[in-house]
Amino acid sequence: MTNTLQKSLTPTFPSKLPHVGTTIFTVMSALAAEHGAVNLGQGFPDFECDPALVNAVTQAMKNGHNQYPPMPGISALREAVALKIEALHGRKYDPTTEITITAGATQAIFTAILAIVHAGDEVIVLDPCYDSYAPNIELAGGTVVRVPLTPGTFRPDFDRIGAAITPRTRALIINSPHNPSATIWSAADMQKLQDLLAPTNILLISDEVYEHMVFDGAEHQSAARFPGLASRAFVVSSFGKTFHVTGWKVGAVAAPASLTAEFRKVHQFNVFTVNTPMQHGLAEHLRDPAPYLQLPAFYQAKRDLFRHGLEGSRLKLLPSTGSYFQCVDISEISTLPESDFCQWLTREVGVAAIPLSAFYGDSFNQGVIRFCFAKNDATLREAITRLRKL
Repeated sequence: MTNTLQKSLTPTFPSKLPHVGTTIFTVMSALAAEHGAVNLGQGFPDFECDPALVNAVTQAMKNGHNQYPPMPGISALREAVALKIEALHGRKYDPTTEITITAGATQAIFTAILAIVHAGDEVIVLDPCYDSYAPNIELAGGTVVRVPLTPGTFRPDFDRIGAAITPRTRALIINSPHNPSATIWSAADMQKLQDLLAPTNILLISDEVYEHMVFDGAEHQSAARFPGLASRAFVVSSFGKTFHVTGWKVGAVAAPASLTAEFRKVHQFNVFTVNTPMQHGLAEHLRDPAPYLQLPAFYQAKRDLFRHGLEGSRLKLLPSTGSYFQCVDISEISTLPESDFCQWLTREVGVAAIPLSAFYGDSFNQGVIRFCFAKNDATLREAITRLRKL
């Protein structure tokens, strides 16, 4: 049988994600590689993690920790996560029944959505948002309800969030520190959210993967700090973001026991469990809190290097109060749509960025693009040199 005939017999079926194509991150990274551009687009470090963490994982392998671990994660790592949350946010989670180790934060969010969303349920997301949220909801049979953050400031508009709530609202997803805007939610914001949700049965997915990247003396306001939120929330964190090992894809979810039980029902079938030696290595590394306690200062120095280098340029710097991103207003430079400008910037200037429009359901253009400063200082200086030519 010829290849042509074989192809003609391949059955067709309706796509579950008909509007999803190649992500902007893949497109921009490929374009950056093609043109030899400094890639400040995709959000991952270009520097190594602490050698002690690699040594801990290596030692775990040598010690024979190479077979399946328990489905929810090894007890030592779950206990370490529970102790960290209690020390930082004052809430005690039971590591046996309320902490689950996941294959990264993206899998954690998808698993939470699959566990709680039924066909026809509505889930509120706040635009701009991480690009996995909406497809996750659609794959679960839910309906995405988009509520914009306030353009320009990216503050939550609680009147609009409240107006979006219906009897079919199953959950709300929030993200602080926020990707892509680099803003953080205040304690007052979290209190308003707690008050808004108090009379409802709405569940909360709190994406806190940049929890240790909060600057200028501010504190991260975890949902775990607020009893009325913690009692209804899946709190999602990422070891990859915290320890500069995004390729390891290891995260954690803290949630009340009843929510965790439903979460694990799905987790055991879409992943079952997570890389064993890395769990042991991370548990050992968490014995010392210094690496994550020092992270705000580490990334603030990189933020300041990047911001100071662009002062006086035609790029208007927006505030960066958390995460490892810096957004800039390009309105003094170009009237091109953000996506077109980012491609031009990559080809002609040699620096890759991501358009904020990629994080909106309707591709809303406001003349703002996002850079990632989780890079070596030499990488940032080279990018600054190129960008100052604009």
